Amino acid sequence: MATAYSARKLGVPATIVVPSVTPSGTVQNLNDEGADVIIHGKSLNESIEYGKQLVSDNSGWVFISPFDDPLIWEGHTSLVKELESQLDEKPGVVVLSVGGGGLLNGVIEGLHRAEWKDVPIIAMETVGAHSLNEAMKVGQLVTLPDITSVAITLGLKQVSSQTMKLVGEHTVYSELVTDQEAVWALERFIDDEKILVEPACGAALAAIYCNIISRLQKEHKLAQKLGPVVVVVCGGNNISIKELKRLKKQLGLTC
Repeated sequence: MATAYSARKLGVPATIVVPSVTPSGTVQNLNDEGADVIIHGKSLNESIEYGKQLVSDNSGWVFISPFDDPLIWEGHTSLVKELESQLDEKPGVVVLSVGGGGLLNGVIEGLHRAEWKDVPIIAMETVGAHSLNEAMKVGQLVTLPDITSVAITLGLKQVSSQTMKLVGEHTVYSELVTDQEAVWALERFIDDEKILVEPACGAALAAIYCNIISRLQKEHKLAQKLGPVVVVVCGGNNISIKELKRLKKQLGLTC
């Protein structure tokens, strides 16, 4: 969506490749921004590979990765700059969701620039889209056989190599929640903040609502007297009330 918006503002054409699991509302929003939308593959990985093929077949085209590019990471560092300007003290922990690792890469870089290298990160994923968790278990990149989670924007089968490098240099706790827990967390967030987000963001919110932070404190991984808890709440394009109802039915959650 950011690419489509930026292209419209700059007056340049944009072709966005998305997987077949993308909600129709998201496709329509991309069209409304003036982008040409191609639906290809069942996962983000398949869409990305097709996008690269389109670039190789069309002279003058440029491929923009949704996560694996230094410019993407640089943009995400601005999040930490905002924290520096708005918080009276450094965060006690930063919670965020991980798909391919772009957001995580940028936040770690931002924390290091801010001299907040000791601020831990809780990297949240859903079961079935847990490429970082699997990689951290074995200490190297792992490619998942398939994406089975409903959190489709976390659906990268492998995180970036830069992500694996950075998790070895910074304190990162990888945590998993089920799709049901992610959707339950996003519903709680609706009640508390009157904001609707998608399951990918619900994964991050589940660190609060499913008591993961308190568990990590009991395990002495996080300080007992914790500074501000920062939860990165991003991911609201692939959701609507209609889609939420469909997800709840699919996951066997009561409506």
